[in-house]
Amino acid sequence: MNRLFHVPLSPFCRKVRLVLAEKKIEVELVEEKYWSKDPDFLRRNPAGKVPVLKMGSKNFSESAAICEYLEELQPEPSLMPRSIEKRYEVRRLVGWFDDKFHSEVTSNLLYERVNKKMMGQGYPDSKSIKAGGKNIKFHLDYMAFLLDQRTWLAGDQMTLADFAAAAQLSALDYISDVDWNRSAVVKDWYAKIKSRPAFRGILADYVSGFPPARHYSDLDF
Repeated sequence: MNRLFHVPLSPFCRKVRLVLAEKKIEVELVEEKYWSKDPDFLRRNPAGKVPVLKMGSKNFSESAAICEYLEELQPEPSLMPRSIEKRYEVRRLVGWFDDKFHSEVTSNLLYERVNKKMMGQGYPDSKSIKAGGKNIKFHLDYMAFLLDQRTWLAGDQMTLADFAAAAQLSALDYISDVDWNRSAVVKDWYAKIKSRPAFRGILADYVSGFPPARHYSDLDF
């Protein structure tokens, strides 16, 4: 049995989970408190980060690399376009959400509100939360700009870029930190991706001590 060592609200773990589910690759989820630096986990990934995907005797780390590995391992259904230019756009947007969105928004909201408590690192920093709340408006507007011109974020087909964005937003939506009224086109995009069978596991997540927002699993949110 394949195993994914993960944290439920980690957007990087969620991105990998979405790809696995979309490609119907069965996997056992193993929750890993990576901050405790368990020796067994560090042997799987010396970087001490989740996700780690164990397939057979091999361990795979780094979410972007895992997702592209899965795409090559099982090309259908495809999450990468055929043309080199469109593949570039997918990778650019995956980088945007993994790096820029995560550092400007997710780390300032989710990590302050949830991760600090889980890791015993003290109380949320109000300045960080204020910055995250301001930054997410810019990112939602940028997504609206893209979706005004395209069916999906990177073009006319759903790709890994959509999963990278949805992974970040779904984690934030769990704690009700996304203003879905800001953009109808972004809300419609999320409703489409949220209704996919691959999303069911994500919507069933429950983190002890942090109940999800009432609308979190509602497809008609």
